[in-house]
Amino acid sequence: MGVLQEFKKFALKGNVVDMAVGVIIGGAFGKIVTSLVNDIIMPPLGVVLGGANFSDLAVKIQREVVENIDGVETIVKPEVLWKYGAFLQTCLDFLIIAISIFVMIKVINRLTSLRKKEEEEAAAAAAPAPAPEPEPTKEELLLSEIRDILKEKK
Repeated sequence: MGVLQEFKKFALKGNVVDMAVGVIIGGAFGKIVTSLVNDIIMPPLGVVLGGANFSDLAVKIQREVVENIDGVETIVKPEVLWKYGAFLQTCLDFLIIAISIFVMIKVINRLTSLRKKEEEEAAAAAAPAPAPEPEPTKEELLLSEIRDILKEKK
């Protein structure tokens, strides 16, 4: 089997297609969460914390080095910033996504277990009732009477 045929067989499996759809939806969901954090949650939080814009919070580790070359100021080394505000925003993004996925999985598991329970109940209701015990034959009746008589004599 050629490599191309193996790849085609792999790519057309249901799980791969489902995973691709999940990755695409996950990327879109990530953008929504990023916008939620950056545009909705962080501005009021910044106002409450004294007007800070979290994306601008940083500590300058190294100042920029500027040299005057032929009368023009040129940046030789840019400043180095430790951008902890952007890191905080990314952590908040992660927490929101993790909580959302956790809740979504809990809901899916609950719906799956309910559906499974309903299917089991439907299967049990649709299953034929167990057949009644057959009537004992004349031989069995006679043997049980003999057994009872022997028990009485002991």
